[in-house]
Amino acid sequence: MSRNKKVFIVDDDPNISGLISLYLSKEGYTTTEFLSGKEMLTKFSENIPDLILLDIMLPEMDGYEVLREIRKISKVPVIMVTAKNDTFDKVLGLELGADDYMVKPFDPKEMLARVKAVIRRYSDTTDDSNVLVLPNLIINMTDFNLTYFGKKMEIPPKEMELLYHLASHPNRVFTREQLLDQIWGYDYIGETRTVDVHIKRLREKLSNQTEWEIKTVWGVGYKFRLDK
Repeated sequence: MSRNKKVFIVDDDPNISGLISLYLSKEGYTTTEFLSGKEMLTKFSENIPDLILLDIMLPEMDGYEVLREIRKISKVPVIMVTAKNDTFDKVLGLELGADDYMVKPFDPKEMLARVKAVIRRYSDTTDDSNVLVLPNLIINMTDFNLTYFGKKMEIPPKEMELLYHLASHPNRVFTREQLLDQIWGYDYIGETRTVDVHIKRLREKLSNQTEWEIKTVWGVGYKFRLDK
């Protein structure tokens, strides 16, 4: 289960994060280390992890502040790590959305067990078929949330459905008629220009990137161009 699972380790002590990374790597996890929460948040939307090990005592932003920012855009599991064995700290972390809590120093076997348990629990309750994770873009059709460069965006349902349909089939060309039928239904009475209008609106909102684009295929229709 650990193969290809990504874990972010956020701790301002490189010795501790390096040791955690060593133990996790031996179990098959792919790890990335960050010395601050701000640094991690700038990279979060580009490479969504399967779990975050988050220290509470961090420079600039403490772990609680970082957790608040994470929960604004994602439900990715978070295990809080701290040197404090205080009930108040544990309760606060859990109330803010942490999935588990570990106190330093901890046994490596206990850490691995907790990591596996949290990832397994999260995997069992998440329907990945309704969530697309792309560079700087997360499309979640379960709760109709769109996250772009780490920030949630409010867009109309039809635009969400159109974007999700195109992005679910990267580099495949769809005619306007096909998109009209798929998104608006076979009994929709309207012109194919409806598709053009929605595509234009999506492009205006999602213009600040290069890894992908909603591309016009002249004389045919549209495709979601994705660099692989």
